[in-house]
Amino acid sequence: MTKPVLPDGLVAVVKRECATCVMTEPVLATIAASTTLSVFTQDDAAFPESVPHSHDSDLSISWHHDIETVPTLIRVENGVEVDRTVGWSRVAWRAITGIGDLGEELPVMRPGCGSLSVDPDLVDKLRARFTGSVLTARHIDMASAEDEFESMFNRGWTDGLPVIPPTAERVLRMLAGTTRAPDEIVAVAPPDLVPLSVEKIAINAVMAGCLPEYMPWVIAALEAVCNDRFNMHGVLATTMPVGPVIVCNGPGTKRIGMNSGINVFGQGNRANMTIGRAVQLAIRNVGGGRPGEVDRATHGNPGKLSFCFAEDEDGSPFGSLASERGIPPGTDALTVFAGEGPRCAVDQLARTPDELTNSFAACLRSVMHPKSALAFDVLLVVSPDHSRIYAEAGWARGRILRELHARLEIEANLILRGVDGMAEGLPDRFRDRTVPKFRPDGILLAHAGGGAGLFSSIIAGWANGDMGSQPVTVAVKS
Repeated sequence: MTKPVLPDGLVAVVKRECATCVMTEPVLATIAASTTLSVFTQDDAAFPESVPHSHDSDLSISWHHDIETVPTLIRVENGVEVDRTVGWSRVAWRAITGIGDLGEELPVMRPGCGSLSVDPDLVDKLRARFTGSVLTARHIDMASAEDEFESMFNRGWTDGLPVIPPTAERVLRMLAGTTRAPDEIVAVAPPDLVPLSVEKIAINAVMAGCLPEYMPWVIAALEAVCNDRFNMHGVLATTMPVGPVIVCNGPGTKRIGMNSGINVFGQGNRANMTIGRAVQLAIRNVGGGRPGEVDRATHGNPGKLSFCFAEDEDGSPFGSLASERGIPPGTDALTVFAGEGPRCAVDQLARTPDELTNSFAACLRSVMHPKSALAFDVLLVVSPDHSRIYAEAGWARGRILRELHARLEIEANLILRGVDGMAEGLPDRFRDRTVPKFRPDGILLAHAGGGAGLFSSIIAGWANGDMGSQPVTVAVKS
C-alpha cells in the first residue's frame, strides 16, 4: 500500500479510549478555529464531536506515519513533516501551533496513551497488511477443514515434531529481529544448492519456534555451516551420527536468554532449542537435506534436531572458544562443529590438574575408536566443578591443551591393525612410530554446565581435513 500523504497544516491523531485525548478536545477546537487542522481518530468514528475529523478505520495513517502515542500533533509543510509532539505538553503544543495562550485551563503536562497501531493484538496483522509485499515466498492455501499442523507433517516440512505455521504475520514479526533485507541471500543451502534468503530463514525460524531476537544467531549459524570449510553436504551425507553443534559466545547470549548452565545440552531452554532447530529446518526445507535421501546416517543422534548452547564465559578460567578462535572479547559470535551426541567424562576423585588431565586423556583416547589417530577432532566441554581444579592451579587454556596433547601421544605399535585381536587400527606403515591422537588444533575446549557435578562432556567430531569438516567461527551481526 502506498504511504498516505498527510495534509499541510497541523495534523492530530487521537482516540476516544485515551483520557488525555479527551482532555485535549477543547484545545483541538481552539486550534481548528485559528488555523488549518486535520484530525484523525483511531477508534470511535464520532470522536471528537466538536471538531471535524476523519476516521483512521484501517489505521493506515497511524501505521505509515509511525504514530506510537496519542495524542500526536504534527506540523506538515509541503507534504513533509517538520515537527511533532506526543502526549499533552502545554509548552510543546503552544510552540508547534504558535498560539501563545493555548491550553491555559489544562494541566501543564499529561502523558498520552499507546496508539492502536502498536497494540500487540493488532501490530502483526497491520504489519502483514501494509508491508506484506516484501514477502516473496510462495503462499500455500489450506482448505478450511484442513488441520494445518497435520498438513505440514504430510508435506514433509517437519523434523518429526510439530512446527509453527509460518503465516505472513509471524514471518514479518520474525523479520523485525534483523536489519537485513528479506531478499538478501545469506548462503547457498546444501545439498540442492538453493539460495537461502533472509525471508526463507525467517520462515523456518517461525516453524522452529524462535523469537525475533534469535534471528541474527540463526542467520550466523547458517552462514557458518553453508560453506566448503564446514562442508554441510558431507555432514548430511555421511553415515556417521554427526550434525552441527553450535557453541554461542558473547553478551548477546544473556540478552536472548540462552542456557550455559544446568542441563545445558538438554531440554527446557527456548533459545538453545529453537536456534539449532531453525538451522536444521532450513537445511531440510530449503536445501533438501532430508533423512533417508541425502542424509544417510546409520543411527544419527538426537542432536540432529537441535544441538546449540551458550558457553559459560563468566565462570571460565580459560576464556571463551570464540576468543580463542580470533573473535574479539565481548563480541557476539558462534562456532559450528560437526559432532555426535555428548558423552560423559566422569572423574569425582581428581583434585589436581594432572590427575584430571590424565582422566580426560584416557577418555579422549576412545573417541570414535581407541585405535584411531588424527582422523577426528573433538570438543571437550569442561564443567564448572572440573574447571575449578584448573583455575586453582593457574592452568589456562594453552597449558590444558598442551598437557592433553602430550598425554595423547600414542605408540603406534599398540594401535596397529590386528593388535589385541582387532582388525581396526593404523596400517603397518606407522610401525615403530609415535602418533598423536588429535591434530594440533583438533581439541576444542569450551566451558559450560551446572555448578554441581564432577562431570565433563566429550563431543566427538566427524572426519577432519579437506575431505571432512572444519570448525567455523563467525561473528553474529544484527
